[in-house]
Amino acid sequence: MVRADASVSIKVLLNATAAHFGFRPTYRRIWLAKQKAVAFIYGDWDESYNELPRWVIGVQLTMSGTVAVLKTSPVRVGAQLDESQAYFHRLFWTFPPCIEAFRHCKPLVSIDGTHLYGKYGGTLLVAIAQDGNSNILPVAFALVEGENAESWAFFLSHLREHVTPQLGLLVISDRHNGIKVALEALDGGWLPLSAYRAFCIRHVAANFALTFKDKDARRLLVNAAYAKTEVELHYWFDILRSEDPAMCEWANRIEYSLWTQHCDEGRRFRHMTMNISECVNSILKGVRNLPVCSLVKAIYGRLGELFVRKGREAEAQQRTGQQFSQHLVKCIEANLKTARCFTVTLYDRDNSEFTVAETTPTSSFSLGSYRVSLASQTCDCGYFQALHFPCPHALACCAYSRLTWEPYVHQVYRLSLVLLGFG
Repeated sequence: MVRADASVSIKVLLNATAAHFGFRPTYRRIWLAKQKAVAFIYGDWDESYNELPRWVIGVQLTMSGTVAVLKTSPVRVGAQLDESQAYFHRLFWTFPPCIEAFRHCKPLVSIDGTHLYGKYGGTLLVAIAQDGNSNILPVAFALVEGENAESWAFFLSHLREHVTPQLGLLVISDRHNGIKVALEALDGGWLPLSAYRAFCIRHVAANFALTFKDKDARRLLVNAAYAKTEVELHYWFDILRSEDPAMCEWANRIEYSLWTQHCDEGRRFRHMTMNISECVNSILKGVRNLPVCSLVKAIYGRLGELFVRKGREAEAQQRTGQQFSQHLVKCIEANLKTARCFTVTLYDRDNSEFTVAETTPTSSFSLGSYRVSLASQTCDCGYFQALHFPCPHALACCAYSRLTWEPYVHQVYRLSLVLLGFG
């Protein structure tokens, strides 16, 4: 017998059935059999909607601080609405550990939707954060009918109220019009200076490819988006313009602060794309075709496993005496090796400003010079302000001045905060 697993694809079931029984059934027959198997193991599809409110209430009673907002709609009978009957419409939920963890994550959140493959379809909206050790963490969810302005407004309003009230937060998303409408609502709390928006460059590049089929030009656009300095940005734009001026005109219609790293004022922490694919693989794999109550239960269980596993990893690192996340330590070690070939000149002692010349390992000639300000934590290379920890040039200045580099690292990279996020 082929095991009744929600993650098994129809194609796999077709091949397994053909191999085992010697005949190949129709796709529809296999699809119906799979739905019946899922319903047998995980419960009836219709009853699952009735069970969901009861399960949510149970979690709220046992785990104080759980947020769940259920929206129902009256049943339409002919031209009239029957207020005495209601059907499931939308559900927003998050758990206390997710709310607490986000307080110690980078001040940005990625949002996206993923289709559900169950009997009644629908869309799961997800908000994803990342801590200072590059751990991806889903912090809020919503079951909705699809991606539209109303469903995104429902999700984003509760996300802002219950999980992400911080000022100056960055929201990374695709260019879906429903997200745009929800974020630009006057009462939504997502307008600058309260919050800022940025586009996932992967989606911008995909939109670009719909008009321009040149793969090399698409790579040039992505390189321009990742550029950390104005000089580098113009360099890639000049090449793109030489390919086709219309490509630059297309890109110039999108505000630079929405898709280029150079103009994001350091809010992205170098996050140019959304993390939804990694989240789907780690948390949602195999659950998107389950009945809704089983889907929510599965997410609850997998989040619990994630918090336990990442918490133990952070504790193990802390026991070694580390002050910063393992991700940061590796970056700093790599930057220190690079900084050995630099020549530093102090030109403003009061403001801790330096000129750093990159030279070849033999010091035979210069590869360029950069101005570094430790006071304002900036460097001409753009890495210092983009990543919020010292670039190789800044580390060279610290060594020249006999200063420790630790004060120039953003708090989010401290291991104590990583541990608090998963504590």
